[in-house]
Amino acid sequence: MWRKKLPDESAGALPRRIPPSGHYAARVTATRINPWIPVVLWAAVIFALSSVPNLGTGLGVWDLVLRKLAHSAEYALLGALVFRAVRRPGLAVAIASAYAVTDEIHQTFVTGRHGSPVDWLIDTAGVVIGVTAAWRLWR
Repeated sequence: MWRKKLPDESAGALPRRIPPSGHYAARVTATRINPWIPVVLWAAVIFALSSVPNLGTGLGVWDLVLRKLAHSAEYALLGALVFRAVRRPGLAVAIASAYAVTDEIHQTFVTGRHGSPVDWLIDTAGVVIGVTAAWRLWR
C-alpha cells in the first residue's frame, strides 16, 4: 500500500512503501531464526553420534586417526554454520567450541565413551578451520 505524500516532502521525493502490518515482523523474525536452523540440526547430529556407545571399526591405529579426522570435519561444519548465523569469527569459534565442551561432558555419561580435553582441542581445531573457510568465502 502506498501512502500519500506528506506536505514537508519535496516534490521530487518518491513515496515510501509501508508494509502491511504483521508481515514486516514475520520477515524480520524469519531472517533472524533461519540461519540457526542448520546449526541446531547439525548439533543434534553431533549429539546423536556422541550417544553411540562404540564407534570403533577395528582398524587399530587407522580407527583412531579416522575418528579424530571425523571429529574435526563435523566440528568444521558446525563452525562454518555458526559463522553463517553470527557473521563474527571470534564469536563463532567461542560458541562452537563451547558446544564441543558440552559434547565431551555428554560423552562421559555414555557407556563405552569418555570425554577428553584432547578431543575438545581436536574439535576446536576443526571449528577454527570451518570458521576460517566460511569467513574467507563470505569476504
